[in-house]
Amino acid sequence: MRRTSGTNGDLLAAYTDQLAQVTAQVVPPSGDHEITCVDRYTFRQGLLTGLGGTVGFGRTVSGFEVLGSGRVRLHFAEGGTDDGDVLVGADGIGSAVRRGLLPHATVRDLGVRCLYGRMELTAATDPLVPADFDRGFSWVADRTGYGAGFAPMRFRTRPENGAADYLMTVLTATPHRMGVPDETLQRMAPEEIWKLTVDATAGWHAAVRQLFAHADPTTFFPIAIRAGERVEPWEPGPVTLLGDAIHPMPPTGGVGANTALRDAQTLAEELLGGAPLVEAVAAYERVLLPRGFDVVDSSLRMAEQLFGRE
Repeated sequence: MRRTSGTNGDLLAAYTDQLAQVTAQVVPPSGDHEITCVDRYTFRQGLLTGLGGTVGFGRTVSGFEVLGSGRVRLHFAEGGTDDGDVLVGADGIGSAVRRGLLPHATVRDLGVRCLYGRMELTAATDPLVPADFDRGFSWVADRTGYGAGFAPMRFRTRPENGAADYLMTVLTATPHRMGVPDETLQRMAPEEIWKLTVDATAGWHAAVRQLFAHADPTTFFPIAIRAGERVEPWEPGPVTLLGDAIHPMPPTGGVGANTALRDAQTLAEELLGGAPLVEAVAAYERVLLPRGFDVVDSSLRMAEQLFGRE
């Protein structure tokens, strides 16, 4: 996994839309052992290695029930069920498991939309990346409500899936500023979303405009920035939650996936520790809730700094 991680960056910087530097933070070197950048598709492929006969796809969870035996029965929208000792809802921000377990849990819309894309780094596009943009994460914002983030992904070793080095590009604004209602934005083709980024930054510094102009139009997609709100501990049982299914957070902290991995590590340790299943789940949840929502709060503070709102 480390071989296909990205090379470390050392700069977090913010700029005006005309590339005047506003802030800069240099991250002190910490040796070659710290992995700071991971491509999610490659990481997912690594996690699934060797699990071809265990992991299945193509079914939609519609609900679950705890049986009299203490086991859990999972129901699928396509029909059929599956039984198990424990159900872990790791099904993201729209978690069907969370809806069944904690119907009162709420997820708040922060009023910001992100348009994600990427520019493949080739002999032609690599020279377009400003030197400082290649050192870590760069944030560019204008006075009208648009912001943009850029971060390079340069693999230490080219992964087997053939993924190429790229520059992540993202444009952010409120739906009102973009002038596109959510219903329309979600139906737009990737190429139309790419065109939005090009048009929105038409007055920006040429170096930034080129990054959007040379991005791959087929890679663009929108997301709404949302965050989970704290919930009180619930009665532990054979159903629990993990990652965005319980503590979704804005990407501003850059630690959503890391927090989910820590959840998985803690849960695995408790389940393998020898305690009865429900006691193991309870011990996990005692760590999960305060740790996860503390990270949500930290990410919200950073979101307020970047977006000027919560």
